Amino acid sequence: MEPENQFPAQIEDVERAYDWLIDEGYRPENIASVGHSVGGNFAVSLALRLRDRGDMLPGAILSISPWVDTTLTNETIDSNAQVDKLLSRSLLEFFRSAWLDGTGVDWKDPRVNLLEADLAGLPPLAVYYGTNELLAGEAVEFAHRARAANNDVLLRRVPEGQHSFIVGAGRVPEVDQAITEMGTWLRSKLGLGPRID
Repeated sequence: MEPENQFPAQIEDVERAYDWLIDEGYRPENIASVGHSVGGNFAVSLALRLRDRGDMLPGAILSISPWVDTTLTNETIDSNAQVDKLLSRSLLEFFRSAWLDGTGVDWKDPRVNLLEADLAGLPPLAVYYGTNELLAGEAVEFAHRARAANNDVLLRRVPEGQHSFIVGAGRVPEVDQAITEMGTWLRSKLGLGPRID
């Protein structure tokens, strides 16, 4: 089974949405690029594509539980296999196959594997991950690589969080705390000031 459209249709859709916001008069510095899982990859990939075409970048990137390494070689894919109840290696292989098979795109292609990408010149970046998820190791490695490329990077872990830990909002105090922090961080980077309840 394949998606209706494979790579690069998804990131092109994200790019079109961003371009629409700009055409509607939104200022780049007031836009955050936010995504979860493969969307966390797309949130960063958007900024890389904009950088490469010489366009203004969004004011911030929030990448939650990002899937950034399509080689599936990080050790937490196996070491967290018993504690992440949402993802599995076979499910990641299925997603990768549906996204990339037949496209001619290698698993190390920097357009899909952000551990291979030139990460210089990104806007402020926050990476959140759950310590129990399969993608924990690559989230940490990605954040370290982004920081080594001289970016402003915030890396935060949610203790015992699984993939899609954010669905615990309103039920898990650690998730609520992380979401509150995400909002505070985004407001600070987008120049919105503190939230008033």
